[in-house]
Amino acid sequence: MMRYMVLGAGFQGRACAFDMLRNPAVGEVLLCDADAKSLASAKAFLAKVARGRAQFKRLDAADPAAVKRQAKGCNALVSCVPYFLNLPLAKAAISARVNFVDLGGNTDIVKKEIALHPQAVKAGVCVLPDNGLGPGMISTLAVHAMSMLDRVDEVMIYDGGLPQKPVPPLNYMLTFSEHGLINEYAGTAVALKDGKLAAVPALSELDVLELAPWGRVEAGHAAGGLSTLAESYQGKVKTMFNKFIRFPGHIPAMEAMRALGFFDLQPLEVRKGVKIAPRELSVKLFRRHFLRPGDEDMVVIHNVVRGVKDGRPAEVVHDLVDRYDRENKMTAMMRTTAFPASIVAQMAGEGRIAPGAYAVEAGVPPEPFIEEARKRGFDLNWKFRWLDAVSS
Repeated sequence: MMRYMVLGAGFQGRACAFDMLRNPAVGEVLLCDADAKSLASAKAFLAKVARGRAQFKRLDAADPAAVKRQAKGCNALVSCVPYFLNLPLAKAAISARVNFVDLGGNTDIVKKEIALHPQAVKAGVCVLPDNGLGPGMISTLAVHAMSMLDRVDEVMIYDGGLPQKPVPPLNYMLTFSEHGLINEYAGTAVALKDGKLAAVPALSELDVLELAPWGRVEAGHAAGGLSTLAESYQGKVKTMFNKFIRFPGHIPAMEAMRALGFFDLQPLEVRKGVKIAPRELSVKLFRRHFLRPGDEDMVVIHNVVRGVKDGRPAEVVHDLVDRYDRENKMTAMMRTTAFPASIVAQMAGEGRIAPGAYAVEAGVPPEPFIEEARKRGFDLNWKFRWLDAVSS
């Protein structure tokens, strides 16, 4: 029987454990967190699927030596803790001879994890960072689409977490950390333009799309979504970007906030002797306006990949829609972020990925991943069409 360890009992960690426990081949999932309240909450959440196979332990993810001791004998370790802990955790996993998967969050750290390739091969394990939603599943679907073409010219990746019932004027709900959301809005995105890496401001270069059944939506560059994907394909693909999808009006409002300095980290004196970083205020405002307990979310992925097949221009389009799981009280963002990490960890634990440290685009086999995603009820479809076909 397979045995897995998950670090972090928050939304993503408990969703990852939930997915693993639904696999009858999994004998045990050990969920660890430094906070006793989080563990207790996760234990209640997992009660329906645990059936005596879930264990819970207080453990500080910032102590890699303790993690190493606990991880020994597991088939894989999944990190659902803050990104800055992932490099020492990856090293601890290699030392314990345990496969390692994380959700990413910082491309520089991911590159350092990938540089552990020789050590991972020697230990006979995988190190697989960046396996959440974006980066993660969006990249795997893009690689799948690219594999259908002989030459790839454009890779346009759109994704977003959205409310099922948008509330004007900002038409958004918070489905993950408000700190992480502001980082996406305030940061710089990486793209490919004319085959070369380009840095572009987040939120910029607004696209307007018509997506059924919601109608018109907007999309702007997402900071961090591509991670290593653009660098892996520079010189091979002319255009590549990742933009997040929002309902109309949201992105221009966020651009205005950024322009006014609401996302700045430098403290301002608001009155004599009182200083505050504008971002601190924005975090509070985001939580007040966008946290909507009881509202149901959805996640949308719309990837468009264009190029040439058999000498003819062609296009592959992937579409995925996932909605709040009422039965298990699980957000679509939890499912689409944590389930990919669980899928990849189980693939590594079962020996379906060769030992080594890989970027998601190099390490995750797309077709088996998609097969596993569909088993989990993801509404995922794709279509291939010739762009030179004459309509009747």
